[in-house]
Amino acid sequence: MGGIMQDDVLLRVRGLTKCYQGDEKRLDDVSLDVRKGELVSVIGPSGAGKSTFLHSINRLIEPTEGSVVFDGREVTELSRGDLRACRRRISMIFQHYNLVHRLTAIENVLHGRLGYKSTIAGALGLYSEEEKRRAFEALEQVGMADFAYKRVDRLSGGQMQRVGIARALVQDPLLMLCDEPIASLDPKSSRTVMERLRWAADDLGIACVVSLHQIDFALEFSDRIIGLSKGRKVFEGAPADLTDEAAREIYGDIEIEGLPSEAQRLRAATRIAPAPVSSSAEVA
Repeated sequence: MGGIMQDDVLLRVRGLTKCYQGDEKRLDDVSLDVRKGELVSVIGPSGAGKSTFLHSINRLIEPTEGSVVFDGREVTELSRGDLRACRRRISMIFQHYNLVHRLTAIENVLHGRLGYKSTIAGALGLYSEEEKRRAFEALEQVGMADFAYKRVDRLSGGQMQRVGIARALVQDPLLMLCDEPIASLDPKSSRTVMERLRWAADDLGIACVVSLHQIDFALEFSDRIIGLSKGRKVFEGAPADLTDEAAREIYGDIEIEGLPSEAQRLRAATRIAPAPVSSSAEVA
């Protein structure tokens, strides 16, 4: 864990602020460095600014102020064409999957290549054999190869989110932004999804920024945790540093599940890599 080496920093956010009508600040001067292969969880109560923060990094939401430097480029200053090219290496995973339900899993995964296509090629679904091979490989990597040709509306929520991860992987991303990826899932499916994100960081070197409501999963799978409250960053540290006092600063008087015990903090300090996911007929 340790300190961040400057030459390892992939994403550097400085003073990110987002104001809406009436000068309401959804984000207020948030700064963060993320290095290659690091998994950073962003936690906080509803309305804390977690989703706004993630969406501002790749300008799905335009920030009001601040700097976002990704892979050496200032994202906030990019033209529309350059922003499209930049987003090829920044994949997004959504809470509600953002899949086309009438299409198969592998067809949805291939949509991860649209950023590399012309408008016509994308509209016609023209993909190379190599792209098709890579899409199937991505499904194998998340344990979903057996469901490659099944319509996604016949999959469970956990399976759909794993298809979403496979779609993100075929973009060849350097950074994955994951907006509440397990909020709609049961505990077993949540664990499977978090294990795949941890694997992407550890084995593929992809930086992952993950917004979460579940503190227990943040403790178990993160290298670092960022705590937001009312749009401001009020905590940054290793999972083992998330004390009761720090949690109260993030959540106030809200009663929440998963506050870290001393045993959880010790486990977080000695995290063990997850086991591989099977590609059998698993329903999670």
